[in-house]
Amino acid sequence: MDTLDPVVLARIQFAANMTFHILFPTISISLAWVLLFFKLRFVKTGQQHWMDAYQFWVKIFALTFALGVVSGITMSFQFGTNWPGFMETVGNVAGPLLAYEVMTAFFLEATMLGVMLFGRARVSERTHTIATLLVAGGTTLSAFWILALNSWMHTPAGFEMINGQAHVTSWFEVIFNPSFPYRFTHMMLASGLTVAFLVAGISAYRWLRQDRTADVIASLKTGIYLAAFLIPLQIVAGDFHGLNTMEHQPAKLAAMEGIWETQKGVPAVLFALPDEKTRTNRYEIAIPKLASLYLTHSLEGEVKGLNEFEGKHPPVAPVFWAFRIMVGMGLLMLAVSWSSVLQLAPWKKQAPTLVASRTALPPDGALRLRSGEAGSTAPTGREGPASGPLLPPARELKTWQARALVAMTFAGWVALIAGWYTTEIGRQPWLVSGVLTAADAASKVVAPKIALTLFLYLALYAGLIVAYVSVVFYLARHRTHADKPFEAGMEDTLNPVNYPDPGAARKVKPAGVSHA
Repeated sequence: MDTLDPVVLARIQFAANMTFHILFPTISISLAWVLLFFKLRFVKTGQQHWMDAYQFWVKIFALTFALGVVSGITMSFQFGTNWPGFMETVGNVAGPLLAYEVMTAFFLEATMLGVMLFGRARVSERTHTIATLLVAGGTTLSAFWILALNSWMHTPAGFEMINGQAHVTSWFEVIFNPSFPYRFTHMMLASGLTVAFLVAGISAYRWLRQDRTADVIASLKTGIYLAAFLIPLQIVAGDFHGLNTMEHQPAKLAAMEGIWETQKGVPAVLFALPDEKTRTNRYEIAIPKLASLYLTHSLEGEVKGLNEFEGKHPPVAPVFWAFRIMVGMGLLMLAVSWSSVLQLAPWKKQAPTLVASRTALPPDGALRLRSGEAGSTAPTGREGPASGPLLPPARELKTWQARALVAMTFAGWVALIAGWYTTEIGRQPWLVSGVLTAADAASKVVAPKIALTLFLYLALYAGLIVAYVSVVFYLARHRTHADKPFEAGMEDTLNPVNYPDPGAARKVKPAGVSHA
């Protein structure tokens, strides 16, 4: 154990914590906006199935938010334990940005979340909708500040070094550093895609279990259409981000592409085993000149190779393979989302169908849906009651498409982690590019202590991941628990603010309460 490098162990520990943490904010950022969409659709149309969808997904949001907060707190301790040199050197930049995130975003999320989860029975519908909007805005604002700091670590600007410490000369240049617009856009789209496949995958899982009520169909279509809309945008954003990386971090780009020699007409390496000892690619499969085309937008464009940065470039193999996993998963997302959209064919109009609502009871003699129609909860060959609004019937997915969506429920996580590893490992050996190396920022904690805490972190994170996924699918299987609102049972409970005297309590609805 004493032979292990403490710096390497500290990097692995922080990477493990960051890997676990980033999973949950990535979901909560965009899931909050999806919840707002469900809520606005309910307010506009009055159709109960939109609120049913809201009540289901708000529970997953609450669970996700909680895990994100807990893992974030744990991660913050590592700045002092494993990386004291980071705050000593660039604390004048990092400290305020982290503080801005807490004061402007986290406080907003945390306070409005209570109203969002427990306040619908106690406030007006408009107030509850505004609370949902503020939570969604808070999650995005939180991402803004964190990504501003992370981007600054990659492309630092707006500062000067005085006595070994960074001092801000322009907060505008710090926040809107050269890579921030591209990194922020890329991350927000990644969050949207992660949530799109989560919503589509869980809804497809419920659909396969013959839960085909209107809220399930609405959630399924929302996830599929959102994924199909965002993945082309992500490809375009990735192209712009790549051009920015080539300009400001050419060594990282060369590692991503497996390019050793500076040349024109660079081939796109599809497969290879990068060998840093011989500085070559073994078993290379490449398409001539394609890399120059998408990196420089010219078939003869010149790209710098790794040999230009010998001794100053990141480890090649991890960056090379992480980038290919990210791109491969993106192409798979494109294929699955668009094949599903084509199957559903939303542009083809059909006659409206009476759709079942799980909260409304049908009157005697109500129309009955054939099994398999949108909103039908009846098993194959049986008929079930229908009530609720008239909606266009959903064209059903093929079974294999639904199963593909279920398999890709957490595909966004895979692409996200691969992209994050590409970014963060690609910055090495720097912690702050050109300013501070990882070795200079690391603490003097001995390797055995770091290894012990690393083991405990990994064990805890593995258990929490399993628990999270299990709870999500449990809610998908058990409608009763999933549909019950957080404030259920509070409708007849008097608000202690309005009715402080228990002896004077009457069965009266407090002012402003909405049961809509």
